[in-house]
Amino acid sequence: MKSYFLDSEYPNSSPREAYFHVIPFPLEETVSYMGGTKEGPQAILEASGQLEKLVEGFGEPGLFGIHTTDAISCTYIQSEQEVFARASLLVSRAFSQGSVPVVLGGEHSVTNASIQAISATYAKGEVGILQFDAHMDLRQAYEGSIFSHASVMKRAVEAGIPLFQVGIRNYSSEDLQAREEFGVGHLDGSAVNALKYGKGGLASARLPDSFPEKLFITFDVDGLDASLMGSTGTPDPGGLFWWDAITLLDVLTEGRTIIGCDVVELAPNPMAHHCPYIAAKLTYHLMGLASDRNR
Repeated sequence: MKSYFLDSEYPNSSPREAYFHVIPFPLEETVSYMGGTKEGPQAILEASGQLEKLVEGFGEPGLFGIHTTDAISCTYIQSEQEVFARASLLVSRAFSQGSVPVVLGGEHSVTNASIQAISATYAKGEVGILQFDAHMDLRQAYEGSIFSHASVMKRAVEAGIPLFQVGIRNYSSEDLQAREEFGVGHLDGSAVNALKYGKGGLASARLPDSFPEKLFITFDVDGLDASLMGSTGTPDPGGLFWWDAITLLDVLTEGRTIIGCDVVELAPNPMAHHCPYIAAKLTYHLMGLASDRNR
């Protein structure tokens, strides 16, 4: 039986009536360690049926209407760009009617589709990407692919989309060079830890004043600590815990609007059913945050 996001509580709204367009994108093309991301979207949809209607502090985002599309077909003839083009059309459709696309990955390369849609819909520099992740993903290419999960943010900054990274705790010299070249803002994992125990706490975090007012949020679940999120290709220590992530999402989006988001890199493990549930709850929290910020 086909699953829709939070189908235990809401019918699958029509695309025109829905404020949130949930787009399952089960791409697993360039994973470089543990696999399983192609199962992530379905696991999130199934786990969402266990959520409550309310999001603490943000009311009931489901009342704005949720439409879950068919999963993106990830087969192609010549290039994975064919797959990104399919997904980009659905993201653009949501943008065109003032709805919020919510893409469920799949590996992090799925964000290429949203980058293309942002570039086609908005003026250069009008939208910034707020990235939660353990890795920068700023390599020019990785294992022969310029569309790799490890290169997706390089495609964004090359397209002129400003980028701010949160929770990074793995580095390559190529990533660092790109970060400097493109002026990428950041609050790395070590900085988050220092801020957390500092005088102002995480509530004092802010995006630069010059950062765009419109945001697309991309949340790689390995941005969360490995003890909380083990079902991902590279579960990494030193990451964000639940309230760290929620607080940072809250304060970094203050005074801004959220045009779309994605939650990526879940690789579900039947022995750790809490991980899809966490990813589903995070997804619904992002909907609540968007409905509040965009009103």
